[in-house]
Amino acid sequence: MPGATLDELDLKVFEREFLPSAVAPEVLRENGRSIPEQLAALHLASPDAVPNVAGLLILGREPTTYLPGAYVQFLRVDGTELTDPIVDRKEITGPLPEVLRRMDEITTAHIHVATTVAGASVERRAPDYPMAALQQLLRNAAIHRNYETSNAPLQWYWFSDRIEIHNPGGLFGRATPQTFGKPGGNDYRNPTVAAALYQLGFVQRFGMGVPLARKACKDNGNPEPEFILEPSTFGVIVRARV
Repeated sequence: MPGATLDELDLKVFEREFLPSAVAPEVLRENGRSIPEQLAALHLASPDAVPNVAGLLILGREPTTYLPGAYVQFLRVDGTELTDPIVDRKEITGPLPEVLRRMDEITTAHIHVATTVAGASVERRAPDYPMAALQQLLRNAAIHRNYETSNAPLQWYWFSDRIEIHNPGGLFGRATPQTFGKPGGNDYRNPTVAAALYQLGFVQRFGMGVPLARKACKDNGNPEPEFILEPSTFGVIVRARV
């Protein structure tokens, strides 16, 4: 990223959180590399200590300085159309690990859980949306969006009857409308970002986000997610539990 320096990165977070998750303890103990050399070895900066896009997204203090679209626009709407009254509005900025944590917090705050009593003493709790599905779909959107040619944010709309997630960039590589969401049908637009978030524990299994989201919706009683696959954009609609 021309013009960027290591001062743009939170190197304390790199040493405290990222390195221990990415490199085995015994290797760290024996490693005599400098911080710039470690960043380069983990593909977060060039050998001459210039942060790359992945480095700014994972460790950047303000990634939008260099990547204007690297944020999430959240709207909670009291109705079924964007023209209806807005209940909550947020712009979620910062490095991707912090953005993903904030999205989890917002999801938890907005999910409505209905409680019913079955029989004499058994309490059943039924959320209108499964947390696991929204987490998988939002993380997939942040990891696989197009950061290269689009300044549009990841758009997250929460309506009274559904949730919509839209992000720049259509299907990538070998992923097609026919293979999408199936074993062997995935690909990675941003492999270094995906690997870094895997090392930090935000991704459990590569290529399983969509199948896990589908299963979570089915188990919770929600309709199956509806995917919008266009050449330059990707979207998903999750409808409320029926």
